[in-house]
Amino acid sequence: MGWYTSNTNDTGTRPVRQKDPNGLGLYDMSGNVYEWCSDWYGSNYYASSLGQNPRGPDSGSNRVLRGGSWSSNAEFCRSAGRNDFTPDFRNDDLGFRPVFVP
Repeated sequence: MGWYTSNTNDTGTRPVRQKDPNGLGLYDMSGNVYEWCSDWYGSNYYASSLGQNPRGPDSGSNRVLRGGSWSSNAEFCRSAGRNDFTPDFRNDDLGFRPVFVP
């Protein structure tokens, strides 16, 4: 369902829609590139938050990355996994997903 180190030979991104979509019909949500999220990172935030889909702390120094990339092992290519970096961090396995909300 996604591009990761074993099926890319660790050689970079792939064109979108080359793998099957997930259960919601969305393509490339796992692997290919990590996706920047608007949430600030809090190491214990989810353990102490209430409700579904918490938005993260109100402030912080690092933003959340999700989904794994072409350079990740398969176990890291899942939306529940989180990484974090400062917002100015750049790498060839990071990206973002524009969303249109009517």
